[in-house]
Order: sequence, then structure tokens, then C-alpha cells
Amino acid sequence: MDKELRVVISGGGTGGHIFPAISIANAIREKHPEAKILFVGAQGRMEMQRVPAAGYEIVGLPIQGFDRKNLLRNFKVLYKIWQSQRIAKKIIREFRPMVAVGVGGYASGPMLNKCADAGVPCLIQEQNSYAGVTNKLLAKKAAKICVAYEGMERFFPAEKIILTGNPVRQALLDTKMSREEALKTFGLDPTRKTILIVGGSLGARTINESVLGHLDAIRESGVQVIWQTGKYYYSSIQEQLKSTGSAETLSQQLKVMDFIADMGAAYKAADLVISRAGASSISEFCLLGTPVILVPSPNVAEDHQTKNAMALVDRDAALYVSDAEAPSRVITLAIETVKDDDRLKTLSENILKMALPNSADIIADEVVRLIER
Repeated sequence: MDKELRVVISGGGTGGHIFPAISIANAIREKHPEAKILFVGAQGRMEMQRVPAAGYEIVGLPIQGFDRKNLLRNFKVLYKIWQSQRIAKKIIREFRPMVAVGVGGYASGPMLNKCADAGVPCLIQEQNSYAGVTNKLLAKKAAKICVAYEGMERFFPAEKIILTGNPVRQALLDTKMSREEALKTFGLDPTRKTILIVGGSLGARTINESVLGHLDAIRESGVQVIWQTGKYYYSSIQEQLKSTGSAETLSQQLKVMDFIADMGAAYKAADLVISRAGASSISEFCLLGTPVILVPSPNVAEDHQTKNAMALVDRDAALYVSDAEAPSRVITLAIETVKDDDRLKTLSENILKMALPNSADIIADEVVRLIER
């Protein structure tokens, strides 16, 4: 293509939307270094920091979701939607996008709606096995819909669907270090079985409580644990560990961190992972062949994390513990599983079968095809 590409990528709110969006942008730029890429996000949300850190310009819309508990507050939400639509029209007028990509989240609604109205071809990317509200509303106007799970024609027109998988953070796939080297970066013993516990960048209260309630079991098991608590919970957890003496007695087995910067090393070090069931995380586990126990968050729309998890559990590609059962069950199950080499091997082999590689490249090619049409 001899003309300069101009692409709008809109959406965000969580890492599950932002990481795929940045991966798509990187793939487009890799293929077309001259491309102009503009992100459109929601003011005050995570994307306003993460996208500039990845080297891209972003414009924030004053958009927010509807308040389902207090309907009167939605008059303000409606006004913000109107404001966001005006800003979206201004972006189209000034940036003149050739194509728009929506990854879900509040901001993608007004931006892609206005792009479609202006005749700009739109592609949406749905990460979950249960489609989000914004993407379901945008489906009629989208030219292509890229999905990560089979059976998505129950939400979208079948003729628009392309099974691409979810783009993941490339650094995770590029990690060259061995398991032994990865464990040494965390100051852990390469001869011990290792469990990685993650609850997202903010943490997961139930998962953290599960660990705190089973410190004796961890100590007696001899396994070692890399535990990302999330920044919100880190200080209080450190205080509890010190007050019970566990910080000292478990110092050789328990590596407690508020945030893990190098997730590639963390995954490489782990024999088993305990995680929420966000779409991006699941895609990473599939590509890496990581044995995992999924504890879906109950605080998401349409309970889509449970649906994500069951898509793997039904194929014996992951283990499942509900959020309600986690405090009593998940650590015991993890210790039992991580010591069972045959079970770990089966989980790894089955989850690898569900991997859809090169997702970002496939989606980037679809974006360029829409422009060429």
C-alpha cells in the first residue's frame, strides 16, 4: 500500500482490553512503519497511562458506564455520552481515519459509532467467550469481528466473524530464559515445585485471603510460591505476615510482590498458576502451555469469566474453583496438583491445543484489507 495508513484504535478500561489493543497497533506498525495510529480511551482509566508508555498518542473521552443501581445518576452518563460523541466527530474530522478498531470498553462505543456513520470501515475484537455489551451493539455496524472462541455466532453475524484468538504481550512469548534462570531472578530454589498466584494488577481479595488462610499448608508442603498481591492489598498483607511470624518462617518459600514487572519470567518459573479467568490471561496460558487453576471473578458483566474458564475446563485444559469456594479449597488443590507430574503434563498438552498463535498479525492484516477495499 503506497498511501499512509491512519488507524484509530478505541477502547480500554482494563488490561484485558488494553494489552490486545497495543499488540494490534504494534503489529500494524511492524508491517507498515509509516502508519499513523491514534488511540481513543476513557478519561481516568488505565489506558491513559499504559498507551503513552507503549509509545502511542491517546485522546480521552469523558465516557463512563451506566449506573444500574441508581438510575437517576444516568442523566449525567447520557450527557457524557453526548460529549464523547462530539469529541469523536472532531477526531474523525481532524485525524481522518481510514479504519477504526474497537477492542471493547466504554470508549469504543461512541468512537466506532461515529466512525461507522462517517463511512469509516470498522473492525471489532471480542476477547471473551461471552460478548460484551458494547461489542454486541457495535456488531451491526462492524465490517469484521475478530473473536477468540468458537460459537460466537450466537452474538454476532456469522459472515462477519473471523476466529483469530487474542493478541498477547509479545514479551511473554519472547522470554528466552530457562526455568532455573527464571526462578533465580525471584531468589527461589530451582529444585522445588513452584506455584504462581496472580489476581491482576490490582489484586484479587478472595485469592489473597485463600493464601493467608493456608500459610501452614504451604510451609508443610515444601512447595514455593510467587504471590502477586496487587498494589491495593500489599501493605496489609505484609503486616499480617510479620505479625504472625510467617514473613520469617516462610522467607525461603514465599516471594510476595505487589506487582510483577516481568511476567515472562514469572510464567517460566511456574509449574502451576492460580489466576482469574480474564480473556487475555487465558490466551497467554494457551500459548505458553501453562497448567492453571482458574478462579473467575464474580464482579464482571454477564459472569463472562466463568464462561471463559469453562471453555477450558470442558476440554480438561484447566482446573476450576469458584470464587466462593476458593478460600477453603484452591490452595489445597494447587499443592496437590503441582506435585502430580502426570496431571500437569495433561493440563499443559490440552491447553496448548487451544492456542491460536499470531493473533495480532492476523488482525493487523484484516485492518489493512478493510482500508484497501
